[in-house]
Amino acid sequence: MPPTDTAPEDPKPAETEGVSTAKGDATKSDATKSDATKGGAPTGDVRKGGAAETAAHLPQSGAPGIRFEKVVKRFGSNVVLRELDFTVRPGERVTLIGPSGSGKTTILRLLMTLEKLNEGVIWIGDNTLWHMDKGGKLVAANEKHLHEMRKQVGMVFQQFNLFPNMNVLRNLTEGPVRVLGVSKDEAVARARELLDMVGLADKENAHPSRLSGGQQQRVAIARALAMQPKVLLLDEVTSALDPELVVGVQDLLRDIARESDLTMLCVTHEMHFARDISNRVLMFDQGQIVEEGPPDQIFGEPTEQRTRDFLQAVLAS
Repeated sequence: MPPTDTAPEDPKPAETEGVSTAKGDATKSDATKSDATKGGAPTGDVRKGGAAETAAHLPQSGAPGIRFEKVVKRFGSNVVLRELDFTVRPGERVTLIGPSGSGKTTILRLLMTLEKLNEGVIWIGDNTLWHMDKGGKLVAANEKHLHEMRKQVGMVFQQFNLFPNMNVLRNLTEGPVRVLGVSKDEAVARARELLDMVGLADKENAHPSRLSGGQQQRVAIARALAMQPKVLLLDEVTSALDPELVVGVQDLLRDIARESDLTMLCVTHEMHFARDISNRVLMFDQGQIVEEGPPDQIFGEPTEQRTRDFLQAVLAS
């Protein structure tokens, strides 16, 4: 798969004309609910300058929420998402856990427009992702609408997906220049700030093949942030790393979560990481949410037997 936090290949929009336009304002949704407890104990900093320096480079306002309304995704006869409803509030950090093949990564790919939905509506803030308003009805989004919506969302993949023929600096500047229309000088300046933030300021001229797995994943995180997203998606970002490299990447993501107001949606099998980084955890199975709640409740006193069985199996492995 080609790198997609710059310009993912455009799937054709779903042909779903005539959907009601009752606004699902994910930015204001659930405003009366109490805020989830902030997750993440202080941890070691892998960067020079510490968490205080991180704040200078990261979004601090305007992050939208996410809402799925009756979303169905099929692959042939296999129904992966079954009328899925869930909300991520603005600036909230939500982690999806559950067995492999349950549909978690499909949710992220729908938000990146790498897969198209079959039914339902996805909102990012006040705007629908796969649909647009036409005469009071939601119709399939055109390419212009999809292009604008993609600018709000960044994703860090399991397999890094860096451009192998470009050095580290160009990996970070290519998307902002080509997709966002940022000047080269501005893109380079921000890229260097981000590389300093992730502890790789001395690697800007290196090619990905010359970096360790942990370094490549930190470059991938910086590249996603270089696109100035308001929503950050994380797909098993440490699962391809050697164990000794996992902690540094996890510490970096904890710093980003703590020092920005990015809306974050994470898929992981690292339960300790999920507990630390999340405001809320969703247990997912067979295309549906089995249970949700704050990390202490999900990992300490889950109410559903399916959640207990899954956690017992994962934590024992």
